[in-house]
Amino acid sequence: MIRQGFDNDKYLSLQSQRIKERIESFGGKLYLEFGGKLFDDYHASRVLPGFKPDSKLQMLLQLKDQAEIVIVISSEDIVQNKVRGDIGITYDLDVLRLIDSFRKYGLYVGSVVLTRFESQPAAQQFADKLKTLGITVYHHYPIEGYPTNLGKVISDEGYGKNDYIETTRELIVITAPGPGSGKMATCLSQLYHEHKRGIKAGYAKFETFPIWSIPLNHPINLAYEAATADLSDVNMIDPYHLEAYGELAVNYNRDIEVFPVLNTMFNTILGESPYKSPTDMGVNMAGFCIVDDDACAEASKQEIIRRYYKALCDKRIGAAKDDELLRIELLMKKAGITTSDRKPVGAALMKAELTGNPAAAIELRDGRVITGKTSELLGASSAMLLNALKALAGIPDELPLMSPKVIEPIQRLKVNHLGNENPRLHTDEILIALCICATENPTAQLALDQLKNLEGSEMHSSVILSSVDLRTFRRLKVNVTCEPVYQKQGLYHRK
Repeated sequence: MIRQGFDNDKYLSLQSQRIKERIESFGGKLYLEFGGKLFDDYHASRVLPGFKPDSKLQMLLQLKDQAEIVIVISSEDIVQNKVRGDIGITYDLDVLRLIDSFRKYGLYVGSVVLTRFESQPAAQQFADKLKTLGITVYHHYPIEGYPTNLGKVISDEGYGKNDYIETTRELIVITAPGPGSGKMATCLSQLYHEHKRGIKAGYAKFETFPIWSIPLNHPINLAYEAATADLSDVNMIDPYHLEAYGELAVNYNRDIEVFPVLNTMFNTILGESPYKSPTDMGVNMAGFCIVDDDACAEASKQEIIRRYYKALCDKRIGAAKDDELLRIELLMKKAGITTSDRKPVGAALMKAELTGNPAAAIELRDGRVITGKTSELLGASSAMLLNALKALAGIPDELPLMSPKVIEPIQRLKVNHLGNENPRLHTDEILIALCICATENPTAQLALDQLKNLEGSEMHSSVILSSVDLRTFRRLKVNVTCEPVYQKQGLYHRK
C-alpha cells in the first residue's frame, strides 16, 4: 500500500508565503529561477507521496498578474535531441508544450532563450520555427572560464555579449524543460544587463531538490542525484552555509560552484550581497512538509531503482554513458538497495523464464502483483494490462474479456495492410478493442472502469518495450522499467 508521506496543502502555504517575502525584500524586479519542472513534476510526486505534480503552477497562478515567464533551453540539448524521460518528448517540443500550457492558464510567456548558442544548425532551425510562431527569441552564448573566471564572466565579453531579454513585469519566472538548461546563468546575465541600465533587480531560486533541511544521504536526496546522473550533479554540504551559520545544509555542486559569481554580482549591483550561501538563495520549504519520513524514503529508493533501469536501457540503445550508470550504482549502494527490492522485477523475470518468452508484471497500489505472458494474440504487456484490470474489477481470471473474433481482424489489418511483422496487439490497440467489446459486454465495461486505478502502479518488462506501449503506460501514469534486452536479435529495432 502506498502511504502519504507529504502534506501538499502545508507546502503550498509555506512556500507561497516565503516567495512573497522574497519578492518584497527586493522591492523592485525579481528574477525567480524555478528549479525542476514547473508543470508535471512527477519526480517530486513519486519521491514525496502526496506532492501534487502541479503544486508550483498553483502557487504561480496566485501571482499571474505580476508574472512574466521566460523559457530557457540549451542549444546543446536541441542538437542531442534530449528527451524528457517522464513524458517521452524532446526538450524542444516540450518548450512548445509549455508555452501552450502556460497560455491555457492565462500566464504570460514573454520569450524563449537559447543558451550555449553557437549557431548550431538544429538550434538555429528551432529559433526560426519559434519566430514564425510569433515567439520572441534571444540568444545566450558560452563564456570561456565560466563560472570561475569572474573577471571575464562579469564583463562585456561575458554576460555582456548575451542578448538582453526585454521584460515588462516585476516578477520574471525563469523555467526550462529540464535541468542543465542554463536558468541560473540566464538570471545572472539579466542582473548584469539591468545594472548597466540602472534598473534595480534581484534574484531568488524556487527549489525543490535537493532538500536542504534533511540529511545529505537521505534517500530523497539520493534520488535527486540519480535523476540528474547524466549531468554529473552531486549533492554536497553547503560550505558557505556552514561557515556563515554553523548549520549543515544540503545543496548541489553547480549552485555551490556558481555562488561566488552571484555573490560578486550582488556586491557589484547593491554594494553588498543579500545572501551568505547558495542555500540562502533558494526558497525551499519541502523538508518541513514531510509527514511520514519512512514512506518518502521507501518511495525514493524505488525511484533510484527506476532510474537505474532507465540508465541500463539508455546505455543499451546508445543514449547513456558508462559513468552515468556507475553513479547510479553507487547511489544504490548508499541507499542499501538492489533491483530485487522492486517487486515486479522478480515476478516478470520468473514468468519469462517459465514461458521462454517476454513477460511483464505490475504491482498494483494495494500491493498485489499481476503478471502477463506472450501469446499468439497478445504481447506480454497487453496481457498483463488486461489481467490487471480484471484483478482490480474482481473479474475471475478464467473469464475472457473479449473474443478472439475481435482481436483477429485487427491482427490481419496490421499484418496484411499496415506492414507489421508482429501481429500481436499493442496496449493501445487492446484498449480500443476492449472499448468495442464494452458496448455489448458489461464485464468489459467493468474492466475499463478500472483504468483510473492503475495510476501509481509499478510495472516491469523482461524486454525493452516499444515506444507505443511506453507512451500508453505513461498516459495511464504507470511507472515502467524494463530489462535492457530487445525482444528480437538484430541491429535494427522498430519503435
